[in-house]
Amino acid sequence: MEQKGWRDIPIGGMILDAGNAVEYRTGDWRAFRPVHGEADCTHCFQCWLFCPDSSILVDKENEKMIGFDLDHCKGCGICAAICPVNAKVIKKAGEELDRDDPRLCIRIIEEGKVQE
Repeated sequence: MEQKGWRDIPIGGMILDAGNAVEYRTGDWRAFRPVHGEADCTHCFQCWLFCPDSSILVDKENEKMIGFDLDHCKGCGICAAICPVNAKVIKKAGEELDRDDPRLCIRIIEEGKVQE
């Protein structure tokens, strides 16, 4: 087998096949994942807007957020951090909510844990 020379190897960082990211299941290596909590979603789509992986699933007909594309979600938690419903969850004075608190709209739980 003949090795490629430096002129035959593509320049690093080049996108040779645009739009092929959907082929790569990047969610397989995440440590955390988003799940719905008890708080009612207002379907403001802030999570959809800020998700860097386009992993928020939306029902276009009913204009509602319906879940997460866990094949591509990397578990960064931006959706939960930006969620205005999460910011309005009633908590005691000085209480800090855990990322997996069931009272939240979007919770971030450790991968492999069963959703409570």
